[in-house]
Amino acid sequence: MEPIKTFELSKEYLESLREGIETNDNDFIIQSLEGVNVADIAAILDELNMDEAIYVLRLLQATVSADILIELDEDSLIKVIREMEAIELASLIDQMDSDDAADILILMPSKEREEVIANLQEREKSANILELLRYDEDSAGGLMAKEFIRANQNWNVVQTIEEIRRQAENVEKIYSIYVVDNRQHLLGRVSLKKIILASSQTKISDIYEPELISVPTYMDGEEVAEIMRKYDLESLPVVNAKNRLVGRITVDDILDLIREQSEEDMQAMTGISADVEESDSVFRISKARLPWLLIGVIGGLMGAGIIDFFEAGLQKIIALASFIPLVAATGGNVGIQSSSLVVQTLASKSVFDDTPWQRFVKGLLIALVNGVVLGSFVVLVVVFLYKHEWIFGITIGLAMFCVVLMASFMGTVTPLVLNKFGINPAIASGPFITTANDLLGLAVYFGVAMWLLQI
Repeated sequence: MEPIKTFELSKEYLESLREGIETNDNDFIIQSLEGVNVADIAAILDELNMDEAIYVLRLLQATVSADILIELDEDSLIKVIREMEAIELASLIDQMDSDDAADILILMPSKEREEVIANLQEREKSANILELLRYDEDSAGGLMAKEFIRANQNWNVVQTIEEIRRQAENVEKIYSIYVVDNRQHLLGRVSLKKIILASSQTKISDIYEPELISVPTYMDGEEVAEIMRKYDLESLPVVNAKNRLVGRITVDDILDLIREQSEEDMQAMTGISADVEESDSVFRISKARLPWLLIGVIGGLMGAGIIDFFEAGLQKIIALASFIPLVAATGGNVGIQSSSLVVQTLASKSVFDDTPWQRFVKGLLIALVNGVVLGSFVVLVVVFLYKHEWIFGITIGLAMFCVVLMASFMGTVTPLVLNKFGINPAIASGPFITTANDLLGLAVYFGVAMWLLQI
């Protein structure tokens, strides 16, 4: 096996590659990419235009091109498969595991998808893909692959080794050999080491391990990821309602799921309401960003209305205006910190997690400590550094204390309420919390000032 090249994409290489494509220098293109990791080749194709990327894909071996398709980001993948004929795409799908093939085909319209499946050479693979397409893509059934190695409990070691050799032709990585009965019910697993060390006539029923964690096809992907993380598993068998072995989930599938969910949560936390990429059109990106930006603008206008309402007080004590940014920024920071911790706790779903009421009380106690410290610090700075009277410093400090309490309350309660109603709590950590805290913070700030300063 040839070693994989370490590859660093450079402007000079891209120029040489484009020149090779333009002059049809196929030998240079093939030689320059020989031994390069498919993930690096996918990154190269992302830098080319669509015609150039398709040209390179068609030059490479089908097994390599198939692996490259799997590595492409979703937007690039959609563009590539739109340019390919059904028979051409089917030749690449034939080289993939069923779960990867299903992930690609689900991105296609139904008619084109059926054309590709009809052109697949392996009937068993097409049947497997059709079965996987029935499941939700983020469930255990949607994540599993149909390629795995099983052994019947009644086989002896010789029979098992022969079956492993036969089945392994379609399995890229062998993590476990699952043991089933005559009706394909999952019984346990057996390691290659035990098979190799056992005598040739030893039955699998005598050496397999019955203790085995499995998941049902309907289990949510996040729960599957948590099980694999908790028990440090490289693969996980999937069973149907009758406990029949129907597939396996490998760690690379779970890593892909975790990455996608992290990107979705990050976009939600930053106020992007749809799944977008930097390469998307200006209209699509703007459409995804505008809803929360519009909420922020509306919140800002409402904040201006609050300031305008207290204009008379501001005219009497102009110094109050100087501390408006301090109050707004602190409220936003406290709210985001509180909501982020709650979202992280909700995502872990540990049985040892606090109840919602315990989380609320704990958040309140944290807010009390932070509020006292920040409020006291502000009083000292306002009085001794800015040379204001004590009553003014106490006013700003008390307002800061109240804002910290209010922001912590909003940041703790909002994700819990959203989670209760089945809404992604990550959206509470973005502009929603910040905007709400700005408005309430200003109202609290001016309310305390009007009360203590008698204006």
